[in-house]
Amino acid sequence: MSANVGNREGKLERFSYDDEIVRYFVIATLIWGAVAMLLGVTIAFQLADWRVNLGLPWTTFGRLRPLHTNAAIFAFCGNAIFAGIYYSHQRLLKARLFNDLLSKVHFWGWQLIIIAAALTLPFGITTGKEYAELEWPIDIAITLIWVVFAVNFFGTIIRRRERHIYVAIWFYIATIITVAVLHIINSLEIPVSLGKSYSIYAGVQDALVQWWYGHNAVAFFLTTPFLGLMYYFVPKAANRPVYSYRLSIIHFWSLVFIYIWAGPHHLLYTTLPEWAQTLGMAFSVALWAPSWGGMINGLLTLRGVWDKVRTDPVLKFMALALTFYGMSTFEGPLLSIKSVNAIAHFTDWIPGHVHSGTIGWNYLIVSGILYFLVPKLWNSKIYSIALANAQFWLATIGLVLYIISMWVAGITQSLMWRAIDETGKLVYPNFIETVVKIVPMYWVRAVGGTLVLISFLIMIYNLYKTAKAGVPAADPVFEAHALDSSSEEPNATPHRKLEGWPMIFAVMSLVAILVGSAIEIVPAVLSNKYIVKMDVVKPYTPLELLGRDIYIREGCYLCHSQTVRPMSHEVLRYGKPSEAAEFVYDHPFQWGSKRTGPDLARLGAKYSNMWHYRHMWDPREVTQGSIMPRYTWLFDQKTQYNTLPKKMEVMKTLGVPYTQAEIDGSIAHAEAQAITIKDNLVETGAPAEALNKEIIPLIAYLQRIGVDYGKSEATPAATPEATPEVK
Repeated sequence: MSANVGNREGKLERFSYDDEIVRYFVIATLIWGAVAMLLGVTIAFQLADWRVNLGLPWTTFGRLRPLHTNAAIFAFCGNAIFAGIYYSHQRLLKARLFNDLLSKVHFWGWQLIIIAAALTLPFGITTGKEYAELEWPIDIAITLIWVVFAVNFFGTIIRRRERHIYVAIWFYIATIITVAVLHIINSLEIPVSLGKSYSIYAGVQDALVQWWYGHNAVAFFLTTPFLGLMYYFVPKAANRPVYSYRLSIIHFWSLVFIYIWAGPHHLLYTTLPEWAQTLGMAFSVALWAPSWGGMINGLLTLRGVWDKVRTDPVLKFMALALTFYGMSTFEGPLLSIKSVNAIAHFTDWIPGHVHSGTIGWNYLIVSGILYFLVPKLWNSKIYSIALANAQFWLATIGLVLYIISMWVAGITQSLMWRAIDETGKLVYPNFIETVVKIVPMYWVRAVGGTLVLISFLIMIYNLYKTAKAGVPAADPVFEAHALDSSSEEPNATPHRKLEGWPMIFAVMSLVAILVGSAIEIVPAVLSNKYIVKMDVVKPYTPLELLGRDIYIREGCYLCHSQTVRPMSHEVLRYGKPSEAAEFVYDHPFQWGSKRTGPDLARLGAKYSNMWHYRHMWDPREVTQGSIMPRYTWLFDQKTQYNTLPKKMEVMKTLGVPYTQAEIDGSIAHAEAQAITIKDNLVETGAPAEALNKEIIPLIAYLQRIGVDYGKSEATPAATPEATPEVK
């Protein structure tokens, strides 16, 4: 830790730390962690057996998966971050948190945001953007609470009694600044109603901004703050200094500067400009160095105490967490290389990679931190070392089962998708063949996830008993000299001096993340030269717009993509490669990140209206072996035609060329198109009552996808995939 050099001349002051707020966040971490993992296990079993969706609209995979990711990232990891930062920040600065009231507003505000997510996402109130699904009122609340956190954090720095800010605080600063920038820019949207908005970005531009946000939400919410916590808690638990101060400087600045460029590696082989894809790949590969620099710095801090690592639960969890951090940050750059990405993207390999980070890095290091904090916060000892060891091995075994099953599933999917015989035809023309093949791996993943959940419940019990055996003490009182702003450390290096100017440090961190952001995003968002407009691409009709909103509400984009990459096997299976101009009216874009089901970019006019009708009623009627849930409520819920004028007005504001006459006549136009679809369905056996139900606009949207450009010539995928699946 940094020495209190150069400020001993100040007045001796008495102060105490606010540990009560830390205890609040610790308890919230445990509660929300259990919820997040229970949701994760639930959706894992839903993929293994579709009946676990329970036939209810708010319990389907498409509704629960966003709730799981938000609970894991922002509820579990978020509360853990705040607990660790508030505990370490005070001690590193020898100062109580800036304002006790702000601390409480931060805590309760964050919990209310989490509850709001739990009350909206299962009911289909979503923006349809991964990791940013919460609608605009909650986005505003997140911004306000983040400002409260930032004021409390930087206010504490201003009243500090240590001149130099320690390396952990560097990472905290980068987290606070970058998350604010990411959240605000990606969440720019125009409200339609209290629970509905449309992103101001469309198509390719929306994809770039979303994955600039999505990748860096992982970087600056699941990585940098936990690296800061690692730099505080690992040396504390090991009772040793950080291995290398110089390496920590290199680690911090290179990571913060490079990470922000890496988002486009989620969009390789898409219609994103080639220069942006190349930049994303290059900087992703460059991340190997700083990421492993952090892992090495953490693990070598434990040198000389390896015997203690084998017996101390705190160090044991932290050492394994650092190991998994190294593994996942090796795998990430590997997956960003275009040749590897061509194999892995859209497959289950990606969820395997993600969970090696979120479980292997975040959950395990949080476990170590909690085993360090709870005995100190409640003045007791760890209740049971045996239970901690049981948790350790259950979590490890469960995670290994998860990762290996997803590696096997992902590689199997990719090899089957791309298999072409000697005549130039697909070996497996029916997508369902790949789904059936990997279902056993879904069962293995579900079992592995269950073991991880059980391990977490063991930790909750162990920490509960630990806290119950002790009594939270009153905040201890300390003495330290006030900071003398006129004194300087003699012979300090430039970076050492910078550590004494935390606000300048914060500005430099902001500049570091803005450089890459501006170079990648500004040209793509502000310039239209990368998108050659096509007259054939028309805006959605009013009924199709309603259907698209239903599609997003049900989370269909979580299992289906809507972009055909320029690869021979994809062209054979789906049709013409996608063009940027196809998506200019898509607010938000729907390219997806996972293919549990086939790509839908060229779905329109491929099947009959009745096929879609039966498919949504029971997918297994038309596709034997399908793991998709039934959507029977779409046949009962009435279409909300009255929302159309406002939706189209917002779309017009965003640049969609709707005329005022089209907006004024939108309801009549939608009803007329619905009658046409209903009449066709009735002719083939559907009940007449289907007219005003949500299944009609959904069919209208599904029949429109890819028609404007994709059906301008025959697509080779249509015949071989359809015939054998229809009864």
